[in-house]
Amino acid sequence: MAKEITSREDNYSQWYTDIVIKAGLAEHSAVRGCMVIKPYGYAIWEKMQAQLDKMFKETGHQNAYFPLFIPKSFFSKEASHVEGFAKECAIVTHYRLKNDPDGKGVVVDEDAKLEEELIVRPTSETIIWNTYRGWIQSYRDLPIKLNQWANVVRWEMRTRLFLRTAEFLWQEGHTAHATKAEAIEEAKTMIGVYSDFVQGFMGVPVTIGTKSDSERFAGAVDTYSIEALMQDGKALQAGTSHFLGQNFAKAFDVKFASKEGALEYVWATSWGVSTRLMGALVMAHSDDNGLVLPPKLAPIQVVFVPIFKGEEELSRVAEKVKELKLQLEAKGISVQFDDRDNLKPGFKFAEHELKGVPVRIAIGPKDLEKGTVEIARRDTLEKMYVEQSAVAERVEQLLIEIQDNIFQKALKLREEKTTKVETYDEFKQVLNTKGGFILAHWDGTTETEERIKEETKATIRCIPLDGEKEEGKCIVTGKPSTQRALFAIAY
Repeated sequence: MAKEITSREDNYSQWYTDIVIKAGLAEHSAVRGCMVIKPYGYAIWEKMQAQLDKMFKETGHQNAYFPLFIPKSFFSKEASHVEGFAKECAIVTHYRLKNDPDGKGVVVDEDAKLEEELIVRPTSETIIWNTYRGWIQSYRDLPIKLNQWANVVRWEMRTRLFLRTAEFLWQEGHTAHATKAEAIEEAKTMIGVYSDFVQGFMGVPVTIGTKSDSERFAGAVDTYSIEALMQDGKALQAGTSHFLGQNFAKAFDVKFASKEGALEYVWATSWGVSTRLMGALVMAHSDDNGLVLPPKLAPIQVVFVPIFKGEEELSRVAEKVKELKLQLEAKGISVQFDDRDNLKPGFKFAEHELKGVPVRIAIGPKDLEKGTVEIARRDTLEKMYVEQSAVAERVEQLLIEIQDNIFQKALKLREEKTTKVETYDEFKQVLNTKGGFILAHWDGTTETEERIKEETKATIRCIPLDGEKEEGKCIVTGKPSTQRALFAIAY
């Protein structure tokens, strides 16, 4: 099966697509630009969803749901927001079909035109803030801390499975606050939640920072992001959290009576991550044999593959597997017993390797006699023999080791591919030969940022929050700079 996967060295883009399709995560759909998320891929997304949902609720948020369709007029109320999304919007103009008079199927009924066109949700700030206007009168109604799990549509002509599709799944949080300080704190808290999730569960190291003016979310005052580095040296934005100021409150006239009795505009945030995280998961850890999954997000953490000839041997092996399986499940470990009798063990090994199952346990009649099993770990492909009496404890520890090893490997790669530069020539040389993250001084102007983007395709991923203040000169203009920005070519 690994032979069917293009190597990373030969064609990284094709390698990624091969893994997504051959590991059964997703496939292209009949609808241009859209994908079908297959059961195995959706099972991973469900684990992500469950953990994030838990973390949201632990920070005081509740789930709700708002309409998929947004009146076009809502987008006209916040100028920068509509400008940011105008080119990506899908629009519903009619509400009925009719039979083609020429007998060629169905056509749009021209008499069924909507009075006002509806935008298929690209993001929900406008519909939610229009709703909040009816919910908020007093400071006692605040804060509102809601999240919704939904699909969104952002029209894309050039698509890649999980990374960029016309329709994708995500969550979007939308909160309303009485003070600016509280809203800023909320935005920072949620980017911290995303960082904890991506590093602690996905095993992907991230850099937290603020976006430059040109990269900021449309309608936001400040955008915080987490930026991850993939194995090919390109960056991927893994999550964003936005301090929206009072922009949407003013656009939709959402005011509240303060404790002092004054009428004030509400302060807002929004934040989100999407199925793009699935793409990050594949690209950050996988190898030429297939998917490599962090144990915390693997739908199947352990698979037993029996080695047998005939029903009698399978029956004996199955009895021992059942016993070991119960021990593992008692520790909260998800286990599969692959007892398919029409496939050879070697084929099963390759299949589970391709699907990224963290731990594979092989057991046959000889192992029953010796009281051992053969354990293989997916991250290093290392094999070991373990006493059957120690399997549950060893596997439990092994899953922790694999989770940590995957993170450390990705962290080492990021460190190796992060470079400080002092000149524009050095910047371009590193970009062309090494790639990765580049830390460079920038004068803070959009003009300089655009020039760098046009000439090198590199963008400012963020201005790191933990970056030290450091006097320097912009690599392009030589003007003063107080801190380095993080540059990279990005997905």
